[in-house]
Amino acid sequence: MGALARTLRYLGLAGTPESESLAADLTAHRGSRYEPAALGAGLVFKGELGGDGDFHIGGRFEGDINVTGRVLVAEGAEVDANINARAIVVGGTVRGNLSAVTRVEILPTGVLTGTLRTGSFSAADGAEVKGEIWIERPGDGRPPERRA
Repeated sequence: MGALARTLRYLGLAGTPESESLAADLTAHRGSRYEPAALGAGLVFKGELGGDGDFHIGGRFEGDINVTGRVLVAEGAEVDANINARAIVVGGTVRGNLSAVTRVEILPTGVLTGTLRTGSFSAADGAEVKGEIWIERPGDGRPPERRA
């Protein structure tokens, strides 16, 4: 069992691959042709990151992230960035604007300061969110619902 799976199990977020939870989805890379890239704890990166696949952050990141896959910000990680991805999980601290095609999940240890735009959003008890949240339902023709 990998470190990510152990962390998700500790947080009570581990589940079956069929689970609706993004956290459980992040542990199952079956069928993915890309291995997730990672910035380990204790590492610092400043700049732009982009490409196909998933990106896991355990250290400190400053800049912009544009990936076709998922972004996981681990507990203890610090991110000052605009993030564009298919899905985003925040377990650490993120300052910036988030845009996810499918969903954003804020874990109990997660802190988000900025604007969030996604199709689905959830925040666990204990999570902190400061900023605007835009929930956009693709294809229904209605304007996005705004929550502040």
